[in-house]
Amino acid sequence: MSATWLFASGKGGVGKSTLSACLAVLLARAGHSVVLIDADLGLRSQDLFLGLENSIVYDLMDVARGGCPLSDALAEAPSLPNLHLLPAAQFVRAKDLSADRLKKILSLLRKDHEFILIDCPAGLERGLRNVLNAGSKLQTVLVLTPDDLSIRDGERVISLTEEKKLPRPLLIVNRLQNNLIYEKEMHSAATIASLLDLPLLGEIPEDSACTVAQLRHRLVIDYECPAAEALKRISRRLLNEEVPLPNFGTKKPSFFHRWFAPVLLEAKKTDSRINE
Repeated sequence: MSATWLFASGKGGVGKSTLSACLAVLLARAGHSVVLIDADLGLRSQDLFLGLENSIVYDLMDVARGGCPLSDALAEAPSLPNLHLLPAAQFVRAKDLSADRLKKILSLLRKDHEFILIDCPAGLERGLRNVLNAGSKLQTVLVLTPDDLSIRDGERVISLTEEKKLPRPLLIVNRLQNNLIYEKEMHSAATIASLLDLPLLGEIPEDSACTVAQLRHRLVIDYECPAAEALKRISRRLLNEEVPLPNFGTKKPSFFHRWFAPVLLEAKKTDSRINE
């Protein structure tokens, strides 16, 4: 029995694509057969995350249009023969992929793979709606950051899943900062889960290793850092393991973090009116 996980965010720039690539690799390293689908038509990125940018011959739209067999479009990840990527097409629009065609592709993939992860396009437009229309076997994972704009956009994604009669999404909150949460400057993951009435799948802290990994064309899970540990915990929960949540922000920051925390200086308020 395969599981199909759809990663959505509403707002862009929350780390959804990086997160889905990392989880695909972790599940494959655990010995499971995994396919990662890049559904962000026109903005292909997952080939870069997996080091497959020079291996792409066919893409998702080639399969959807009948231009090649599905097996020919699946790119195998280096050193992980049980992880495959179905890349996005770069020169098409969201409306070019119908929900029926995607549904057929998912049906074929489920025959041979344990996990199918779909990296959805950001936003609430046709690209996301087409994926949500691709059947009732989808489980949505909503990826947010702890700010009001991301939370508000997340509410719209939840309403879309309700319209499609899909299971209620699971929640991952990214870029949490323990000291800001403790000082009541930032929402905790538990608070956001409560506001949205969603089960909390994972909490990921803000981590400079993510930037370093991206600059080096690596995945952050290849480094020993808090973000990598958080992602590993999430991958185990996807395998139905009982893994405690860290509850970032419930513990007082260490003396080191408090001493070296940057000091924010507010600019003086000025009269914005132009003097005539």
